[in-house]
Amino acid sequence: MTADTRSPPRGWQLFASYAYPPNELGYCGPPDSGILLSDDAGAEIAAHARGFDGAWPYLEEIAAAAGISDPLDADVVRSYWLGTAGLPRVDGTRLVQHLRRALRGQPTGLLDHPDLDRHACADHSFHVFAVYPWVRFLSAGSGPSTPVRILQSCRIRWGTVESVDDDQVVLRSRPLLFTKGALTLGPAVPESVRWARGTMSLTARPRTGDTVSAHWDWVCARLDGAECDALAAATATTLRTVNLLLPDAR
Repeated sequence: MTADTRSPPRGWQLFASYAYPPNELGYCGPPDSGILLSDDAGAEIAAHARGFDGAWPYLEEIAAAAGISDPLDADVVRSYWLGTAGLPRVDGTRLVQHLRRALRGQPTGLLDHPDLDRHACADHSFHVFAVYPWVRFLSAGSGPSTPVRILQSCRIRWGTVESVDDDQVVLRSRPLLFTKGALTLGPAVPESVRWARGTMSLTARPRTGDTVSAHWDWVCARLDGAECDALAAATATTLRTVNLLLPDAR
């Protein structure tokens, strides 16, 4: 799958670009991640997307709040992955109730915290840091290195491309840290991320100086200034929420 650079991606294409990296690894979503790689399989990708029990409730709630019938509308999908503004804010109580129903019986992070609905946001950073179960392991006696590494990979992060080769880019981005009992972003450092595998990529070839998003070990898209600012703001908001609520959950 390679995004069409002549026009903005359709919603199902945008969803696929961000959903493929964890789906390929078997971490979330139904089997056969290859469905997400087709450029002309909108119906199949839409059906596949419904199997993401983490992402789909957010897409449904964002769409409902905006009066949009399709949870894979491009604005809805962008709002979930990047936290972009422009759509009505989702009701936190309704969102948390929906997530508790959808994830019943599964291990979660702070989903049962009684005050979570007051801070809930319908974006991926909220799911990673507040709902994903690894946040509870930050205080484990074995140390935080594995939880932080997984949370760092699972969050959508942004960075500036410093170099590009046949299948990897070097980004300068801010890593997730766990210091003094709190999650923070550290100073920007270089990291190597895949942008292609043979002829397959999730976005057009990045250029030096581009700002791009990454999920797990893949570059997902180029970001404009507004998208980058929205993603940074969404990440900061959720980190504040987690740092506020996590001590109560230990």
